[in-house]
This record gives sequence, C-alpha cells and structure tokens, in this order.
Amino acid sequence: MGSLSIWHWLIVLIILIVLMGVPLIYVPAVRKAGFSGWWVVLSFIPAGGLVLLWIFAFARWPAEPDR
Repeated sequence: MGSLSIWHWLIVLIILIVLMGVPLIYVPAVRKAGFSGWWVVLSFIPAGGLVLLWIFAFARWPAEPDR
C-alpha cells in the first residue's frame, strides 16, 4: 500500500465533480416545476432520488398554485 497516485486523485476529482454537478442540474428543473429547491437535498439520501423522481413523475407540471 503506497501513497495515492495521480490516478486516484483524478478519480476522486471526477466523482466530486459529478456529485456537485447533480444539484446544479436538478435545482433549475425543480424550480421550473414550481417546487422548492430544497427537494434536491432529498436526492443525496440513498433511494431519495427515486422518491424525488416518483413525486415529480406524478405531480402536475408545472405546479401552479390553486386560485
């Protein structure tokens, strides 16, 4: 077990970019659908992303308040 090579750090960097990019993609979609941006936090919980997709799949889109 030696020190971490450049490839290990590159993989870690790619994973962090992907994990940080997910909220940047979800937030505009969630906001455009009329929901709070806090719903994106649910996507960080394992299986929370499935719940998020389930809710948005059956929600009226775009969500408009009843008048």
